Amino acid sequence: MAGGELQMSPQMEQIHGEIKDNFRALANGFQKIDKIKDSNRQSKQLEELTGKMRECKRLIKEFDREIKDEEGRNPPEVNRQLNDEKQSMIKELNTYVAMRKTYMSTLGNKKLELFDMGAGVSEPTEDENFQVASAMSNQQLIDAGTKQMDETDQVIERSKKVVEQTLEVGTQTAVTLKGQTEQMGRIVNELDTIQFSIKKASQLVKEIGRQVATDKCIMLFLLLIVCGVIAIIVVKIVHPNNKNIRDIPGLAPPAPTRRLLSIRDFGDAQ
Repeated sequence: MAGGELQMSPQMEQIHGEIKDNFRALANGFQKIDKIKDSNRQSKQLEELTGKMRECKRLIKEFDREIKDEEGRNPPEVNRQLNDEKQSMIKELNTYVAMRKTYMSTLGNKKLELFDMGAGVSEPTEDENFQVASAMSNQQLIDAGTKQMDETDQVIERSKKVVEQTLEVGTQTAVTLKGQTEQMGRIVNELDTIQFSIKKASQLVKEIGRQVATDKCIMLFLLLIVCGVIAIIVVKIVHPNNKNIRDIPGLAPPAPTRRLLSIRDFGDAQ
């Protein structure tokens, strides 16, 4: 069924055209293999054709998604025609897969995968995907291709979940690291404050020590002065007529001793 006979969106027409181009390349490629005698060149040609088949599978899946997106806007008849076209392309792709299996068997390679889609895709079995096209009905070919596309969808969904979980873990780790970084910053600030307080306290203790030492010296000096004054006073009292001892400023000299005149003295005076 040609693309021009179907009602398609521009995106769907582009995908459909790319699929047809790849099918033509596959047909020409398998024709060239019959003319190649060297087994190494045949293997290389099969690898190139395998890449084309992978591309066809991807494009058919995109075509199927476009059908589902446009399903609500297209008449039922158009949707039926588009699904028939998709099934026809799946059948044609599986025909090339079976041809590839035949050529690989001829080259002696018994280990074969329909598409190398990476880890997580189960290896196709002999009964599911590698029957010769002439021995399979159209419905079998369609079911096999649909099953493989569903398996690929499951792999993609699992990969998306793994990516989402990885992003979530990365986000949580980033938040945790940010919180720890902020906490470390607060701890550093508190340590700086404590260190500054300790430094100020040390300076204050030194100042208090110097002040106490100064006060002790002053008290000792005053004590010596007081002792000296007391000693002078004592000496003055004991030896009042000693002229070598100066009077203490502010302290009155001792009063002279007065003798009482007797009657004899008074008579003598007369």
